[in-house]
Amino acid sequence: MLLPVVTEPNPILHKVGRLVDAKELESKEMKKFIKNLIETMYVKDGVGIASPQVGESIQICVIAKQFSPLNKREDLVLVNPTWEKLSIKKSWDMEGCLSVPLIYGEVKRYTDIRVKALDQNGKPLIFEAHDFPARIVQHEADHLNGTLFIEKARKLRKIESQM
Repeated sequence: MLLPVVTEPNPILHKVGRLVDAKELESKEMKKFIKNLIETMYVKDGVGIASPQVGESIQICVIAKQFSPLNKREDLVLVNPTWEKLSIKKSWDMEGCLSVPLIYGEVKRYTDIRVKALDQNGKPLIFEAHDFPARIVQHEADHLNGTLFIEKARKLRKIESQM
């Protein structure tokens, strides 16, 4: 089921989401929520999506399988993710966001990070992400902590709707 995407300005986009207990992930409701979150990401042409973007202030985000640093055949579900830099190297790149439609800007992010999270089954995950996948993880983790890319971006610009 497609979930409605929350757009700026909306207070939920600026709240730190609550941590999700591993036991909670076993519920039918949570499994359905994650399935719907993934479907919404693809229908809206996102490379990632975080739960606050669909009105749920919890620490769950998804990264599309083609950008997953772990398994290119499955979407990467991260529960309660944290990350740390592996080097001081950063790069600027253009970003956009489903919750800030038609606005793009350059954001400076670490290129090499180590991520710790739970998977959708509540099992611990630790992995490295580099370049574009690292950028996606940082963007989505920002959502879970109440930060939008426009708060970090330079050279913001609005594009005309392609409708």
